[in-house]
Amino acid sequence: MVKEQAHTVSSYEQQLSQLRGMMVAMGRLVTQQTEQAVAAVVEGDTEAGRTAQALDPQVDQLERDIETLAIRLLALRAPMAGDLREIVAAMKISGDLERIGDCAASVAKRALKVDTVPTDVPAGALRSMGRLVQENLRRAVDAMSQQDSARAVEVWQSDAAVDELYTAMFRELVTYMMEDPRTIRSCTHLLFIAKNMERIGDHATNIAERVYYAATGEMLPPERPRGGASVR
Repeated sequence: MVKEQAHTVSSYEQQLSQLRGMMVAMGRLVTQQTEQAVAAVVEGDTEAGRTAQALDPQVDQLERDIETLAIRLLALRAPMAGDLREIVAAMKISGDLERIGDCAASVAKRALKVDTVPTDVPAGALRSMGRLVQENLRRAVDAMSQQDSARAVEVWQSDAAVDELYTAMFRELVTYMMEDPRTIRSCTHLLFIAKNMERIGDHATNIAERVYYAATGEMLPPERPRGGASVR
């Protein structure tokens, strides 16, 4: 009887460890996908753009595998307290990671279509936004893998800067389109690119909130910091 109980505990710990490993793998894959998408935009790297799109099916499969394992753990193991929070958070975080992957693939796809860009388009703002979004995502994935509530708070607080950059770019690009209709096509693609980057930032913040709850059992404030009057 004691041996059976020990085997059950060991099996449960192995499955929990497997879930954690899958989450880390998915986080790293989505981080790579986002890096490739940003390179396609700010460096005009067409190969990076294709790579970002090609990685999307792998991200989708990992989300399905994580959900399957998490449901199995909930149904058969009846986890409690911290384990329960971690498993439920894993299901929700994998959803956010999958949507980040979708946003990255969309950024890459549009980057390949921006063939004529006005010379005065705010390339610096686009680079800054891409760099900040990548940094927030990396920190969110690190917080997830280490169950680091303090780092999760840092990511949560950093989202305001992404919002500010997006709002500034939105206004500037709309101004270009109003002043010169020839820029409408390219600027429209850039608007969608900027919006998807902003969404990646939002999902990274969602991950941070879920990590914080899983690690502490407490919720962060419902109103997250926002930068200026974000355009939605």
